[in-house]
Amino acid sequence: MARGERIQSLWGGYGEIFRVHLTGADDKTAIVKWVRPPARPPRSESAASHARKCRSYEVEERFYRAFAPLCDARSRVARLWASHASRGESFLLLEDLDAAGFSGRRRNPTPEETDLCLAWLAAFHARFLGVRPQGLWKTGTYWHLATRGDELLAIEDAELRAAAPVLDRRLSGCRHQTIVHGDAKPENFCFSTTEERVAAVDFQYAGGGCGMKDVAYLLADGGPESVELARVDTYFGQLRARLAERPSPVDASAVEAEWRSLYPLARADYFRFLAGWAKGAWARDAYGQRVTREAVRALG
Repeated sequence: MARGERIQSLWGGYGEIFRVHLTGADDKTAIVKWVRPPARPPRSESAASHARKCRSYEVEERFYRAFAPLCDARSRVARLWASHASRGESFLLLEDLDAAGFSGRRRNPTPEETDLCLAWLAAFHARFLGVRPQGLWKTGTYWHLATRGDELLAIEDAELRAAAPVLDRRLSGCRHQTIVHGDAKPENFCFSTTEERVAAVDFQYAGGGCGMKDVAYLLADGGPESVELARVDTYFGQLRARLAERPSPVDASAVEAEWRSLYPLARADYFRFLAGWAKGAWARDAYGQRVTREAVRALG
């Protein structure tokens, strides 16, 4: 095995991702995700933030080992070839999705490409509906309230700050729970160059929850609300189709009814995080403020 090109550093300087060239194997290349967190939090990080990042890499290893093998072609992820942890460092040796035909990357996907991502999410959520997130985050997403106390205190809007725990309880109390990706942004999808398919990467914040969290996050910058809600319809069309394929019957209408009612709350929950984490951008986001205010006031 020989080291190849560096692909990117991990968030906050906690390691790097690079390609390796293999000999004597069916695959010619693989991807290494090498995690090397600092022993102590950097000056710019709180102890809670540092602990959250370190835990996220343990979660990702667990996902690839225990949950990724359950994904099918509609919810394509990289295969895990090997993993190892020692003295605070760890690595994942993963299938090279570029070599598998998923070399396309998008920061600003077209509507059609966004639909492919929604189809992936629908298949993923349908596959893991009712599955316990053992070893993952109990509640998935990187903006989950229990892990974002610093950002909650930074929210200047008193009404939103007070509503944050209520939003969290409503979403966590969802009857129909699945496993969420937790960071389903366009950059974490790999597009096929020959077929209309995508694969997904980066499962550090996979965990239990309502599927609407992933959908609201993916569509957060999706344009006018009418377009956003049309994309939600696309997701549910895909979800109904995937639920119909499950070997055990599922009341797809009940899942859809509950999740549709929670979509505004999932959207507000993500914007709640932005209000404390990216205060400057939040101050300029008239749309985010409006839909969040509407959702908060609908809580009563």
